[in-house]
Formats: sequence, C-alpha cells, structure tokens
Amino acid sequence: MIESLIGTIAIVALIIVVARQNGRINLLEREIGALRSFVLANPQAAGEASKAVVELGGQAAPDEAAEPVATVEPTAEAEPTETVPEVGPWSAAASVSAEEAKEAAAQPSPAESAVPAAAPNRPDIETALGTRWAVWVGGLALALGGLFLIRYSIEAGIFGPGVRLTMAFLLGLVLVGGGEFIRRTGFKVPVEGAAGAYVPGILTAAGAFTLFGTIYAAHGIYGFIGPAFAFLLLGVIGVGTIAAALVHGQALAGLGLLGSMATPALVSSQSPNAWALFGYLAVVLVANTGIARLRGWTFLAAAGFVGTGLWTLLYLSEAPLPDFTVLMFISLVTLGSLALVWLRSGEGEALDWPTIAPAFFLAVTAALLLAVPQYQAMGGVSYGAVLIFAMLLVAFYRPAALPLLHAAGIATVLVFAQAALTGSFVFRVSGGEVSVDGFAASPFVSVLRPAGIVLAILFLVDGFWSAGRSIGASPARAAAWAGWGALTPLVVLASLWVAFGNLDRDLGYAVAALVLIAIFAVGGEVLARREEPALRGGLAVSFALLGAGVAAMLALHMAFGPLWTTMLAGALAVVPALATRWRLYPVLGWLSVGTVLVVLGRIAFDPTIVGAFALGRTPVFNALLPGYGVPALAFGFAAWQLARTTAGRPRLVMEAAAALLALLTLAMLVRHAMNGGVINTNTPTLAEQAIYTLIALGAGAILVALDMRSPSSVLRIGSLAAGVVSVAFVVAQHFVLLNPLFTDESTGGIPVFNLLFLAYLLPAIAAGALALYARGKRPRWYSAMLGLVMAALVFVYATLSVRRLFQGEHIAWWTGMSQLETYAYSALWLAMGVALLVAGVWQRSQMLRIASAVLIAVAVAKVFIFDMSELEGVLRALSFIGLGAVLIGIGLFYQKLLTRAARQDRAQAA
Repeated sequence: MIESLIGTIAIVALIIVVARQNGRINLLEREIGALRSFVLANPQAAGEASKAVVELGGQAAPDEAAEPVATVEPTAEAEPTETVPEVGPWSAAASVSAEEAKEAAAQPSPAESAVPAAAPNRPDIETALGTRWAVWVGGLALALGGLFLIRYSIEAGIFGPGVRLTMAFLLGLVLVGGGEFIRRTGFKVPVEGAAGAYVPGILTAAGAFTLFGTIYAAHGIYGFIGPAFAFLLLGVIGVGTIAAALVHGQALAGLGLLGSMATPALVSSQSPNAWALFGYLAVVLVANTGIARLRGWTFLAAAGFVGTGLWTLLYLSEAPLPDFTVLMFISLVTLGSLALVWLRSGEGEALDWPTIAPAFFLAVTAALLLAVPQYQAMGGVSYGAVLIFAMLLVAFYRPAALPLLHAAGIATVLVFAQAALTGSFVFRVSGGEVSVDGFAASPFVSVLRPAGIVLAILFLVDGFWSAGRSIGASPARAAAWAGWGALTPLVVLASLWVAFGNLDRDLGYAVAALVLIAIFAVGGEVLARREEPALRGGLAVSFALLGAGVAAMLALHMAFGPLWTTMLAGALAVVPALATRWRLYPVLGWLSVGTVLVVLGRIAFDPTIVGAFALGRTPVFNALLPGYGVPALAFGFAAWQLARTTAGRPRLVMEAAAALLALLTLAMLVRHAMNGGVINTNTPTLAEQAIYTLIALGAGAILVALDMRSPSSVLRIGSLAAGVVSVAFVVAQHFVLLNPLFTDESTGGIPVFNLLFLAYLLPAIAAGALALYARGKRPRWYSAMLGLVMAALVFVYATLSVRRLFQGEHIAWWTGMSQLETYAYSALWLAMGVALLVAGVWQRSQMLRIASAVLIAVAVAKVFIFDMSELEGVLRALSFIGLGAVLIGIGLFYQKLLTRAARQDRAQAA
C-alpha cells in the first residue's frame, strides 16, 4: 500500500510539473508565432530590424543576416504558428493545449489581419487513398508483417523462441524509434484532408502493439519471464504509450490505455495480490487522467474511469473475501484523479460528462458494500458509507462533478428501499388480508440503522448548505442539492420505520418526522430569501417544501390510526392553502393536491376507513362520515382559499376533489345504511341505485349554482358530467338491469310511497327541476336530455304503477296480464300524451310537444297491433273509440291553435 501511494503521488507531481513547463513552452511558441506572422506581413520592416541587430552584434555575416528577409515573401497561405503542425487525431497540436489553442485562435495575428485566408480545398478520392488509407494500411501491414515473420520462423524452425522474441522486441523498438525520428525531423502533413494519416503516430502504435504481443508471448506462451516482471513490463509499455500520446494524439493514448487495462488479465499469478493490481491501476488512471487533462480529451478520461470501475466490480464479484481497504484505496484514487487532476477550479458549473463514468461505478460499489449480506457481515457498511460521503465531498468541492451527487443519492435510496421491502407483508383490507412477499431478508440488516442515520444527516446538511451557497448563481444546481437533501432523509426514515419500527403506531419515528418538517420548512424559507429575486419559490424551494409535506404525511401514518390519519391527511390541505396568503410559491397549491392523492389512495386501499370489523352498523354516524366528510370540507376550503390567492390548476383540482369526496360521502353512507352496515361489492338494489341517482342529480344542481357564483371550468364540466352520469344510471339501471318488471323485486306493500315512487317518480321530479334550472346556464342539449329522461321516468312510473295495481307487490312480466290491464295501458298512454301536449303548448316547449306526439304514436300502434288481437268484446270497441275520440280532439285543438295564430298574423299585418 505504501509503494502504491508513493507511486501515485509521484505521478501526480510529475503531471503538475509537466503541465507548468508545458504552459511556459506554449507561451514562447505563441510569441514566436506572432513574430513570424509579423515577418510574413511586413518583410521590409523585418529586414530593417534584422540589419539593426547585425550592426549591434557585429559578428554575423551580412548575407546570413539578410537571408531570412530576402527569401520570405507574403503569401496567401500563412504557415501555422506552432512548431509542430495540427495533424488531426494523431496529434494534439504538438505542444499546445486545447484551452490555449482556443485562446490563441481567438486573437488574430497580424498576418491574419493583413493577408486574406485561402479557401480550404476539399479532399478527393485520390488524396484519401494516397495519404490516409495508405498510411493506415501500411502501419497495420508492418504490425502483421512482424507477426507473420515470427510465425514463419516457427514453422520453418529457423530460429528458437528466444531469438524470435528478441527479434520481435527489436522490431517494436525500431517502429517506435522510427516514429519518433520522423516526428523530430519536422514531419507534417502537406495535403489538406489527410490529417488522420500521421505517419509517426501510426508507426508508434504499430511498435506498441508489437511490444505488447512480444511481452505477453514471453510470459504466457513460452514462460521465459515470470508474472511479476511481465506485469511490470506490460505496465511500463502501456503507461509509456499513453505518455507518447502527448506528441502523437488521442488514438495512441487509447491504444496504450487498452493495453494497460488488459495487462492484469493477460498476466496470471498463483497468488494474486489485490494491492499490486489496484496500485498498478491507480498509476495508470492518474497518468491517463493527467494526459487527458493536458489535451482536453474527454473520451480518454472517461475510458480510464470505466476501465478502473470494471476492474473494481470484477474484483468484488470474483474475490471470495474482498479486501475493503483496497477498494477504498482505488475509489479514493478515482475521486482524487477526478477532483484534483481532471476537474479544475474556476471552470464554471457546466456538467462534466466524463464524470458520469466514475459516478456510476463508485455508486455501484457503495451500494454493494451497503446491501450485500456477506459484505454487511464483514463490515462493508462502514466502507460504503465512507465512500458515499467522499462522493458528496467531491461534488461539493467541484461544481462540475454534480453526477457524483446524483449517483450517491440513487445508491442510498435504492439500498434503503430494498432494506424496507424485505420479508413478507400482510395488509388488512375491506375484503380480508393480502400478503405480499418482498426481498429476501438479510440477517445483518440491523447494521444499516446507524449508517442510515449518518447518511441522512450528511445529505440533509450538505444538501441544504450547498443549495444555499449556489441558489443565487445556479438555481439548477441548488435544486439538485435541495432535492437530494430532502429525498434521501425521507427515504431513510421511512425505510427504517418499515424495517425496524412499529407499523401500527411508533411515536419515536413520528418525532423524527416532525423534526424533518421543521428543518425542511425553515430551509425552504431560507432558500427563498436567498433567491434572485427573493421569495420567488423556485425549484429548490419547492423541493424543500415538498419534503416538508411528505414528512408530515409520514408523521401522521406513524403516530395515528387509520381514521385519524385519513381525517388529518385531508385536513392538511388547508395548511398550504392558507400559506398562500403570505407566500405565493407555486408549490403550495400542489401540496394541497398531494393531500388529495393521499386521501384517495387510503380510500382505494380500504373504503371502510377503519376496517370492516370496526366500522359498526350504526347508520350515518359512523367512521364513514368523518373519514369522507372531513377531507371533503377541507378540500372545499382549500379550493376557496386558492381561488383568492394563487388560483391556477391546483384550485381546479381541489374543487373537483371536494365535489368527488362530497358525493362519495353520501354514497358510502347510503351503501352502509342500505346493506345493514356492510360495505361489499354486491350489486346494489333498485332502492340503493335510486339514491345514487338522486345524489348525482343533486350534485349537478349544486355544481351549477356554485359555478354561477364563482365561475370555474371544473364546476362547469363537473355539472355536465353529473347530469350525464345520472342519465346513464337511469337508462342502464332503472330501465333495464334493476327494473322490477325484469327482476321481480318487491315494490313494497304501501300503495303510493313504495319502491316505484323512490326509483322513478322522485328521479323524474329531480331531473325536471335540474332541466328547468340549467336552462340558459348550460347548453341546450343538456336541458333537453334531462327533460327527455324526466318524461321517460314519468312514463315508466305510471306504467309500472298500473301493473302494480293489477298484479300486486310483485310485477314480473312473466306472470302475464288481463284484458282490462291491457286496455288500461292504452287509456293511460293516451291520457299522458294529451297531458304532455297541453303542457307543451302552455310552456311553449317544442320538446314536450314532440314527446306528446311520440307517446300518442306508441298508443296508436299498441291499439292497432296489440289490442286488436288481444282484446275482445266491449274492451276492444272502447279501445278504438277512445283512440278515435282523442285523435279527433287533438285535431280540433291544433285547428283552433292555427286559426288563432292566423288571426294574430293578419292583425299584425294590418
């Protein structure tokens, strides 16, 4: 471990020294480039300056001093200012870093301002084949040629293994040396578009490939060298190849990184040493990250972190007893490389994409240490918590390392969610008990309790502290910190309560939830005061207040039973609504909406609120009344308050929720009373359905009245929906499914106030009243629909009452009918048709007149089709006589109406 730390520190120090020297060289190169551009743009002034230098020196020959000026002429294509030209991915602009190159490019040189730039020439196929592909294929051919030469020597038996390996090793050195020699002689790509064909880089890559293969063959095939020496040589070649990328480009660095990461897999040992492995990986990672930093190669940096992370996970999966100190070492080296080498201070707060790679692997490592039972038994929970803390520390220190925060938060939430969902759960619902199996229980899960408390405090303090620091300059970053600062403690608290607490009632955890409420509320207010502009209620403030709302719901579930929890959960909707009198934060209205979701969720889970056995049989005054009624009242008050402050969509949701809960309150009380105190899923009776229909019609009238007083789209749509639902109830349930004519349900022994009165006449009166009240306030089709349903209900009520008069309490159709009963229906329908006609004329309602015509037409059809065949004697004659008299009377009535209308028209015309 000491040697690995010393090597890592040495690498970091070397990179820092090289970076400083590289900066000085770049400064000199920019100055020389500026002077050269000046010479190209002003040859006469440069010549005079050169002569002056010669006169002062007195030693230089005149022809030598004048030679640069005499031979240089301004051209349209100025030479690059760097000592080694830009040659694409195999070069990194020689020795100019990415940041300094951007700065130099942003400052135009005198040559650029004086000489127009030539238009770039597009490369053709001949250029591509002759420059780039030839070089690439040539480099590959050199590498394969070395391998084929070795293969031929083996097959022909010309040389022994030692000689062959020596020759291959020398070939690799020659290729690397040749690439360096060509680079030092001033190689440049003269043809535009052939930047990828950088010959020195191709030769160096081929040489590195040959050296890798030679060392591996010497160890893995022939056994000439031991694992330790082979490991050392492969590591040196890999790191050296990465270092050579400083002058040969990113592709060579990628090759070196690949070889370096593959070295531990190529070299096997009978006694593997985790410290040797991760010490080597630490050196490779730091060197790779430093070179990527110098050149700004994001892909190379991310690849280095991915390789190290994969080796870490491989070690955890393969080692029977992993050494956690080794894991902490490589994890801290990864974080150090990220924070001290790759990321720099003053770079702004833009998200750094390569940081995602180490964030992912470190989070997975921490989650495994926290969650795997074997690691829990070995003390891995402490190491996992320390790793989470280190990730938060780096994210706090480097603003661009925000992925570390997200990864640490996700890992913590998943670990404790799994801990809460272990074992089996039995839920008591209205229909009985439901058992759900979770994850396999860990015998060492109790060690998560202290770690969870520590991590919750860390996220809470670090989250709100960092959010307060950055909310003015970077609201998005502040929102991320505040979000995880609120979410993680809540998840930890809920998980510990489920895993270790009493799910029925646990005051200890409830007190902890109350503490979180206070912290989140105060923290949200502090963040709001630091916003720019202040008290805007941005995303960070919203996350803090949402955390307070969730903590409040947790406290209720921890401290109270089902009835009080449902009541108080609904009543909590009033608190954020009242808070809008002093703070107009957008999140406050949505907090009230959140209480609606909680209450509806509890009702869906158990409609009896307290359980079927504890509900009792007392009508009205039971747990259903406060369980449904209190939330309904609270939602109504919240909607009223929001309408006077923030308004918006939360107000509409609260109005809809209040109306829904009010209807549910009445419906559940009716259901309870009509079924002897039992809330079940049986099909309701006609009497119960009639009450539901009356409730829907009444709700429609109430919503219309509220909308006229305080206009709202929710109230308007809700009133329309209530009318449509009530009509659907009547058509489906009253007329078909629950009609006593088809079910033979008893209509009761009382002549008038019986089931028919409740199921048909009262809904008809209610539908007619709503139709009259909604006229002019709702669309015409709405009132027409309700009027038509009213007429149908009256028709069915009258018809079934006639049948009850002849048949008694049970009126099923299969019992048949007498001739007198048949005649009575004809007379009744004609009388009702005449009555509707009179009412239509009196009210000047075309709809009633049309209904009258339809009803009389039905009576005519019945008389001519049914009565003619079924009736006999006097009843048949009376049926036709009555029909004729009615039709003639209707004709005379319409003639008088038309004559009166014609006289009025002539009088108006005169």
